[in-house]
Amino acid sequence: MRSTEIRQTFFDFFTERGHRPVPSSPLIPADPTLLLANAGMNQFKPYFLNEAEPEFQRAVSVQKCARTSDIENVGRTTRHATFFEMLGNFSFGDYFKPEAISWAWQLFTEGYGLDPDRLWITVYVDDDESEDIWRSIGVRPDRIQRLGMADNYWSMGVPGPCGPSSELCYDRGPAFGSEGGPAADDERYVELWNLVFMQSIRGEGPAKTGYPILGQLPSKNIDTGLGLDRLAAILQDVTTVCQTDLLAPTLETVQGLAGRRFPGHDGSEESVSFQVVTEHARSIAFLIADGVLPSNEGRGYILRRLMRRSIRHARLLGVTDPVLPAVTASVVANLGPAWPELPAQAALIEQVVSAEEETFGRTLRQGTRLLDAAIGRARGAGSATLPGETAFELHDTYGFPVDMTVEAARAAGLSVDEERFRTLLEEQQRRAKTHGRGRTAAALARLDAYREISAKSGLTEFVGYDATEADSAVVAVLVEGRSVDRAAQGQEVEVMLRRTPFYAEGGGQVGDIGRVLTDGGVIEVTDTRPGVAGLSVHIGRVASGEVRVGDDVLAEVDASRRAAVERSHSATHVLHAMLRRVLGDHARQQGSLVDAGRLRFDFAHFSAVKDGQLDTISTLINDALTADPEVKVWRTSRAEAEAAGATAMFGEKYGDVVRVVDIGDFSRELCGGTHVAHGAAVGPVRILSESSVGASLRRIEALTGQDALRHFDRERRLLDELVGLLGVPQDKAVATLTRRLRALGDAERRFARMRQAELSAEAERLAAGARDVGSGWLVATRVSEVDRDELRSLAGSVLGRRGAAPGAVVLAAEVDGKAALVAGGTDGLARRDVAARDLLDGAAREIGGGAGGRGAIANAGGRHVERLDAALRLAADAAVRHLGADGS
Repeated sequence: MRSTEIRQTFFDFFTERGHRPVPSSPLIPADPTLLLANAGMNQFKPYFLNEAEPEFQRAVSVQKCARTSDIENVGRTTRHATFFEMLGNFSFGDYFKPEAISWAWQLFTEGYGLDPDRLWITVYVDDDESEDIWRSIGVRPDRIQRLGMADNYWSMGVPGPCGPSSELCYDRGPAFGSEGGPAADDERYVELWNLVFMQSIRGEGPAKTGYPILGQLPSKNIDTGLGLDRLAAILQDVTTVCQTDLLAPTLETVQGLAGRRFPGHDGSEESVSFQVVTEHARSIAFLIADGVLPSNEGRGYILRRLMRRSIRHARLLGVTDPVLPAVTASVVANLGPAWPELPAQAALIEQVVSAEEETFGRTLRQGTRLLDAAIGRARGAGSATLPGETAFELHDTYGFPVDMTVEAARAAGLSVDEERFRTLLEEQQRRAKTHGRGRTAAALARLDAYREISAKSGLTEFVGYDATEADSAVVAVLVEGRSVDRAAQGQEVEVMLRRTPFYAEGGGQVGDIGRVLTDGGVIEVTDTRPGVAGLSVHIGRVASGEVRVGDDVLAEVDASRRAAVERSHSATHVLHAMLRRVLGDHARQQGSLVDAGRLRFDFAHFSAVKDGQLDTISTLINDALTADPEVKVWRTSRAEAEAAGATAMFGEKYGDVVRVVDIGDFSRELCGGTHVAHGAAVGPVRILSESSVGASLRRIEALTGQDALRHFDRERRLLDELVGLLGVPQDKAVATLTRRLRALGDAERRFARMRQAELSAEAERLAAGARDVGSGWLVATRVSEVDRDELRSLAGSVLGRRGAAPGAVVLAAEVDGKAALVAGGTDGLARRDVAARDLLDGAAREIGGGAGGRGAIANAGGRHVERLDAALRLAADAAVRHLGADGS
């Protein structure tokens, strides 16, 4: 059974049983507690927490998932992967254990035709109910095993929904391991489907050993996850997930690049490398297609790690040519029909992986040089061990993989202090985790307060699409994150209203500001942000009087600022459309800031946008807005919106019914923000800059409306001033300025040649006047009318004219009102272990400064110009001492 049939069979089975098919959410989740989507339930979390009301009680999905917790197991087991498709069925307060268990057994044994005698079941240690249900449908008692929290209690790894689980495992036979069921060998008895009976809310604590249960969910829910890769391996009778039809074409590509066949899953390092390159290629392609770009932190770091791991394992297979473009292209070709985002982003995927592979090639070369030097030092010191600090610096600072450090050291006959390396790495991770935990605890406490408010008072009704003021009532007040009945003048507050015209920050658009008027009080609102889904939080200060829960209020948005923000938001949509028109469809939005009169727009692109292209984009934007296109807003299902060509911002969360914003016939986007009614209302758009903000990530900053006009005015005034200074008509300003700059450049070059000749003559004179000192020579004098660079150049020229015999030059000058000294020594002086800086230590202290520089030339500076002659004598005396060191 091919993977397409496996997916369809799953969908058909559960849609026949009343489940709503729901598309996969992007790998960049809306949930701020997650870096990447790691389970099918992620997008349904608000339903499980009762933060949002689902339009359906049963759902079925195939969710894209990324997990790197088991990254080291990829290729070493037959089943682990960093990316996988999770087939899942869900119940939101509808059916529970009996249906979930019986349907899973029916689908496995009838739908997929798995042999019941090879299926094993695990349940949580105290879950008698689940075991009874399994027995009632015919599962033999000796095929049911009870396991602890580490295996059969599910949570997301962070505080939130959780519950006991029951797993369906398949016995792959003696060739895969020992007897005894899943409790004895999870490689032979591979877990295929996990049925989670979600009923509780967990607190902070270790997931494997236990955490406090904070309470029960409002209703019992079902969340299941069936790994497509693992099931495909069983149904297609192959050993590893890399040999299923999901990855076999990519494995074939790796074999072609390596020039040899995959040896099978034989435990060898060669076998591991084949599987790592193959499996990681899929993860890389999907992550980039969903908007992740390589960086040194967060999800970007995960992508970069996968890329660099793939490249390293390709090198171990002897592949020296670029590998990532070919293997990711095979993923796009193979899985593109099932996942259209892959072919849609094929150009971006190719450009990102090509650039990253080239960059990592330089990293490997640089790291290899540093590593060779460290190995040389260790050998020179007679050590047989490379310090853990060296391995950590290479890993942390240069991105050099530690296993490559170990391999290189081993080839040189050295070991690596891996224990020290691990200690340093753990210390770094512990610092990061401690920092993050503090922020997470505060955020979770505030989130709990928002949830309590939402459960008690309901969600905020937003009326701001049609109005900038509204009558309302205060439903909650927070001071320092704690719920209070009232707040007095001067206190910083967070206020929740029953209905509001204030837009809460989202989709790149800043939150509204304004005032909330109570009976005898005023709250100055400085920001509006979302609390939990559908709850708006008005952040500000009680400017006068007081605010109390239950007060009737008038909420007033700063209308002029809102209008300026709307102009920027509509301009952002037009900019996005024109970028894709000029640069290609890959130039999609990766992030934005929509503020009053200005915007910032991040987009995927693999090189700087050329000036000509930027001019074209600017012209297209302003031409499109001048034509005054109508801005239309309509609502539909997400599937219908995407079928109609609407684009969505990566990482944004959208419901089943989405809001679509059309601008003319050239822009259609999913968007919850506010906009102008007609394009001409935006006014002019002035692009200020285009720059890089990361690998294959560019940023445009622009002004809109009145802010753009004010900028044009400043530019005009600047041009008027320039024309006035040049004394020519405006149309001749550029040509006149060009001629004058060229003439000035010619004059500067003539002056530089003359000055060089003067300095050369001075150096010749000084060298000729050197006096004999001991077994060498010395020039020590004060010079005038030189800058610091010329003083240093003069000393170097004197040294060059005197040859290699032991000698020194010390020059002093007053430069810009301060004392300056330069000293130089020949190679002959250096062979006596005397550095130029040694000549200036005492002199530098005399003028109130310090000496610096290495090698043949050193310099010193200080504020005491009146002591310059004394400092010169001290430096000359030091030179005499060193030059007379042989006793002559």
